[in-house]
Amino acid sequence: MCGIVGIVGQSSVNQTIYDALTVLQHRGQDAAGIVTIDRGAFRLRKANGLVKDVFEVKHMQRLQGNAGIGHVRYPTAGSSSASEAQPFYVNSPFGISLAHNGNLTNTVELAEGLIKKRRHVNTTSDSEVLLNLLADELQKTTSLTLTSEEVFDAVANVHQQARGAYAVVAMIIGQALSRFAIPLVFVLWC
Repeated sequence: MCGIVGIVGQSSVNQTIYDALTVLQHRGQDAAGIVTIDRGAFRLRKANGLVKDVFEVKHMQRLQGNAGIGHVRYPTAGSSSASEAQPFYVNSPFGISLAHNGNLTNTVELAEGLIKKRRHVNTTSDSEVLLNLLADELQKTTSLTLTSEEVFDAVANVHQQARGAYAVVAMIIGQALSRFAIPLVFVLWC
């Protein structure tokens, strides 16, 4: 069980995400993480420990931006390594960050397929596999700027491949010179 949150606001969301993770702390005490978008780039802090111990004032000052996602972790898959703290991100095909709660039952099969497609998976986390699966689907788009339909099609294709029960919050940034965020939330129970 984990806790996830995603917020898009008119001003900096770092404190609101921190507060939300503190309220969600009962869902996971192994690790915590926040990623925000500031001037077209991800700002990330994640580590093992409680929310209050992971985020110091210096970290919160760097987590500027009006869109962000957060995660508190209770490991049900993978290991307790700090490398498996979330959110995860990839830079290609766009900047994509993802936080996940749930379990995939076909993680090994999906990871093997991703490796054959030259996508690198750093951990044993099913969350990182899910992120790379989404990235692989978005890689299939032909336009430089994603449309809503392309994003929804990519998510639908992820649902066709991933088995298990999960909830996800994700952000997509970094397309050409534009600076925007597309917050995504998707859930599947099988």
